[in-house]
Amino acid sequence: MNILYLHQYFATPASNAGTRSYEMARRLVKNGHKVTFVTTSAYLPDDYNFSDGWNFIEVEGIGLHVLHLKYSNKDGFFKRILKFINFSVRSTFKSLSLKADVVFATSTPLTIAIPGLVYSKFKKVPLVFEVRDLWPELPVATGVITNKWIIKIATWLEKYTYKNSKRLVGLSPGMCEGITKHGIPAEYVTLATNSCDTALFDTDKKVGINYLNTKLSFVNGRKLITYTGTFGLINNVGYIVKLAKAAQALDPNLCFVAIGDGMEKSQVIADAEKAGVLNKNLYILPPVPKTEIVDLLSAADLSLSLFGPVKEMWHNSANKLFDALASQTPIAINYGGWQEEFINEHSCGLVIDANDFNKASASISSFLNDESNYAAAVQSCKVLSYEHFSRDIMAARIEKTLLDSIND
Repeated sequence: MNILYLHQYFATPASNAGTRSYEMARRLVKNGHKVTFVTTSAYLPDDYNFSDGWNFIEVEGIGLHVLHLKYSNKDGFFKRILKFINFSVRSTFKSLSLKADVVFATSTPLTIAIPGLVYSKFKKVPLVFEVRDLWPELPVATGVITNKWIIKIATWLEKYTYKNSKRLVGLSPGMCEGITKHGIPAEYVTLATNSCDTALFDTDKKVGINYLNTKLSFVNGRKLITYTGTFGLINNVGYIVKLAKAAQALDPNLCFVAIGDGMEKSQVIADAEKAGVLNKNLYILPPVPKTEIVDLLSAADLSLSLFGPVKEMWHNSANKLFDALASQTPIAINYGGWQEEFINEHSCGLVIDANDFNKASASISSFLNDESNYAAAVQSCKVLSYEHFSRDIMAARIEKTLLDSIND
């Protein structure tokens, strides 16, 4: 196949963002397909030195047409919307200059569907649309979008995209249900969750020990609990401050580290300082490339994935979950949905109380100090990452979906 892959936020392991598209494309290229991206420079490493406008680079046999467009997790909603529209319009014209057998568009944002739809209609090739978040349900639920006309337009675009895609991909059972509720037959919807990069994350434990000694000496023999990701409105990273505060009295042997960036980070730091936990049993650090997250998780005893009380967000397919599985680091979450059911079914971590921080802290302490149950959770992570959620398994599902869209 000659695949046109539309993704506004393509990233590599040298970036500090999710690498799903890179991993899927790399495997498609290995299987003999041609993959060409239309993307932005938002999450690509700074050492590329892109010029204004469009640039072309090649990464491991993957062709990338890159629009130089800066992006920050600290950008406000309307600034993001302007960037979404800017890229949507410019990527439409860029895409039409390229040849492909199938166009594969991956959200977010939902506006990535526009160049995909235009290309599909004009070039008469099938569109496969990948749903990473349910739009506009999620931003409406979080109060980010309140304007009724924007909601109506986004709802129409969502439905129109689903009905005009030859195949759809959902990253979680909830996302697949969100697609089929619009009347799309289930046989046209593929479940392909985020996945485990075992080749990257399954490292010798000496890697973690070295990282502790060189970068995290402040842990000083304590149990290490990590959060890596966005400090955004929906991520509820402030939860970790209250968790650390409760842990000071319940178990001084717990040490929390939060790494990342976002519009809420300064507030989280201020709250941690006020609570008397900052640089004591909670350390808040700058974002690092994914290659360094490997070292961090190798050193960690437990990985955290956090969200606020927004049920629509619980449908997501958290990279943190799959990176934890791949590194054989048990995972703890403070929300419900399919990931709660998954963790309880496979005993690969624990679900902690979203409101009672003493209870949540005690649960973590008990889990980390129960050698038998902890060892079983580590083993469960290994089995799940290799046998059920490997990158190769999910890439094969996407490859079949793309082929089916062409051959149908």
